[in-house]
Amino acid sequence: MSESYEVALPAPVMPGLRVAVLGAGKMGGILLQAFLKNNLLAPEQISATVQHAERAQALSAQFGVEVTTDNLAAAQQADVILLGVKPTQVPALIEVIKPALNPKKMVLSFAASVKTRSIEDGAGCELAVIRAMPNTPAMLAAGITALCSGRFVSAEQMSVAQKIFQTVGRTVVVDEKHMDAVTGLSGSGPAFLYIIIEALAEAGVNVGLPRDIATLLAAQTTLGSARMVLETGYHPALLKDAVTTPAGCTVDGILELEEGGLRVTLIKAVKRATQRAKELANG
Repeated sequence: MSESYEVALPAPVMPGLRVAVLGAGKMGGILLQAFLKNNLLAPEQISATVQHAERAQALSAQFGVEVTTDNLAAAQQADVILLGVKPTQVPALIEVIKPALNPKKMVLSFAASVKTRSIEDGAGCELAVIRAMPNTPAMLAAGITALCSGRFVSAEQMSVAQKIFQTVGRTVVVDEKHMDAVTGLSGSGPAFLYIIIEALAEAGVNVGLPRDIATLLAAQTTLGSARMVLETGYHPALLKDAVTTPAGCTVDGILELEEGGLRVTLIKAVKRATQRAKELANG
């Protein structure tokens, strides 16, 4: 007679915590998947909302979590409420879920340029609000998320926010006054780096390499160089000097970069993106 055995699933990293993702769009969906993949939360600890019932049904089937169109109900059941809607939609959403908000709950917003103070004021209570700025490499758990706290956030609550976003990469805690600069650097930065990778690949094609090989060489070189900075802790200038041998090929290439103003252009790109973030934050 054969016996059946049930495989015990490991306990979630954060048992008992109920999390709602209001606006499970691109980043919200990435986070939902990461919570489950990393066993941060069990499916029954998670709920999410979207605008349309058909989409809710599809997401619920995909992730095995409760997905509805009812923001207030999801917020009432949650300890941590993630806001994944567009920045312009945040005030109306806060008004809808206001009856569910109280000082025991935490709101974690990744709506770009929306200040913690505006969410606190909309809630009308001493609500713990943390603002997050993730970036698109979060899709591969290779992102970086900057976090800043509002007036009523405890160290324990910030630790919870870090654990949530560490499922999709690294985290860093900054003062809110730096969040626009974060948006300009790590938020917009992937687009700037894709242009650099594209240009390096085009250069490879120009000097005779097949396009697929040129793209692979450019992308992997970028990835490896980034890891060198992160894992050695050396200043990028020091690592650059290690590649640049006297009278060699690299120094000639660097002179062309300096003559073309690449360094200044990248600095100006980050400054302009930061300025635009400030404009959006100030309405």
